[in-house]
Amino acid sequence: MNLATAAQSSIGRKLINGFTGLLLVGFVIGHLTGNFLLLAGPEAFNDYAYFLEHLFHGVGLIIAEVGLVVLFLSHAWSGYSVWRRKWEARKSGYQLPGDAGGVSKKSISSTTMLWTGCLLLLFVAIHVAQFKFGVGDEVNRMVTVDGVYMRDLYGLVVDSFGYAPITIFYLLVMSALGFHLWHGAWSAFQSLGLANGEYLPVITKAAHAVAALLAAGFLFLPAYIMIANDSFKMKDQEYMMKYQSPDNNASGRELR
Repeated sequence: MNLATAAQSSIGRKLINGFTGLLLVGFVIGHLTGNFLLLAGPEAFNDYAYFLEHLFHGVGLIIAEVGLVVLFLSHAWSGYSVWRRKWEARKSGYQLPGDAGGVSKKSISSTTMLWTGCLLLLFVAIHVAQFKFGVGDEVNRMVTVDGVYMRDLYGLVVDSFGYAPITIFYLLVMSALGFHLWHGAWSAFQSLGLANGEYLPVITKAAHAVAALLAAGFLFLPAYIMIANDSFKMKDQEYMMKYQSPDNNASGRELR
């Protein structure tokens, strides 16, 4: 049986969904870790962004972005396929979306996986448009790093989360991420056959802890930046003044 044939089977799609899900959890952990550099100041965060953008002369970022697109789409496709087959087998949905209690793994998190997944997929598109391509960035901040212009990502993040509607939107989506991971993180192990009756309770608790920590981290950053926005903006202004290059205009700064 080749890969294409396996992907058409119910078991094959569950395996794809579990494998891509675990890889995406790893990506989310790395992404949150990098985002915490916002607390270290504009120079640290922009240098980090510069490092990622120019990894292996830019080839590394291209490979990573292509890989992430494949991961997200594969996870979304396999997740929807698994959900649709379950729905068709039941012929009707759960009557109540609450926790089933007892030994059942049914919960609000499990019964809303499709909807939180759709919201997260939409969010990824908006997030990339906003912070990679600068959609909506009227100031169009640019810095010069090693003679190469790049976006002042720190300033863009600070200004974005200084706007309450954007922050609230992010908080809602990050709450959905927590719900998605609450069920998805442990069920990925089960889909891959890595969690039997003996280890499943431990894996479930560990997965729940990871989901809670990741959600808390992603909720904390936008909320804190909004609350302490003046302080973050002051750091960005000091950064602009410190690294203002004489031969740059107001929108260009040089990192040394």
